[in-house]
Amino acid sequence: MIELPESSNISKQLNATIKGKRIVGVTVGHTPHKLMWYYGDRDGYSRLLMGKTIGKAIAYGGLVEIGAGEADILLGEGVGIRFCPSGEPRPLKHQLLIEFDDHTALTACVQMYGGMGCCLRGELENKYYKVAKEKPSPLASKFSESYFQKITAADDVRNLSLKGLLATEQRIPGLGNGTLQDILFHAKLHPKRKTRTLTEKDRATLYASVKSTLAAMEIQGGRDTELDLYGMSGGYHTILSKKTVNKPCADCGRPIKKEAYLGGAIYYCPQCQIL
Repeated sequence: MIELPESSNISKQLNATIKGKRIVGVTVGHTPHKLMWYYGDRDGYSRLLMGKTIGKAIAYGGLVEIGAGEADILLGEGVGIRFCPSGEPRPLKHQLLIEFDDHTALTACVQMYGGMGCCLRGELENKYYKVAKEKPSPLASKFSESYFQKITAADDVRNLSLKGLLATEQRIPGLGNGTLQDILFHAKLHPKRKTRTLTEKDRATLYASVKSTLAAMEIQGGRDTELDLYGMSGGYHTILSKKTVNKPCADCGRPIKKEAYLGGAIYYCPQCQIL
């Protein structure tokens, strides 16, 4: 699932690749998918997009928004976004195919689950999208330490684990279970640690890790567990992920552990991240 580092990188790639191109073909729903959601009027996508020129792509949390005339295209965090050069065959599976006047194309295909949509600007109804647009990005200066402290000090999060605090309820859009793992590793905090047990020093360390880890992931083109616009893995080598489970910890050499927790997996070092 793409999160903020990947959506930010893909948005940059889209701006360098398809911005200014005119849309000459739109195909929606080519490959049925049970866990796929369409935002807006699916049957109206073609009418909104045909003949329009692609504008700027912007990352909001783990979402990618692409301007097209008076409309916006929204691609969710579970969507694989790929650029197809001129002359190359299109992927066999996709839920959205947009073809351009230079014979290149863009495809979007849901991996496990996810959503995509197209609406006139300002009319797209999706709560995650709205929250992601309203809240400051951890990659921006507005995401200050005082702002972060308000999130961690709220009464309704005191009994939450750090995974529950950081990776649920869109408290920090774009920070999900994937990026969470290395953030907590660098802060030397266990994902099951209760928020109420954090000291002032812990909170400061965690804030610094959120900022620096996400920035490193973004600068290096996303994580090596995810793919970019061209189907290439990101350049950031994850410390804790499906690629490193049971391998030696980079700091102490103990094997990295994996557990099921809160509807997903957590990865941690039992020596460096003591509960």
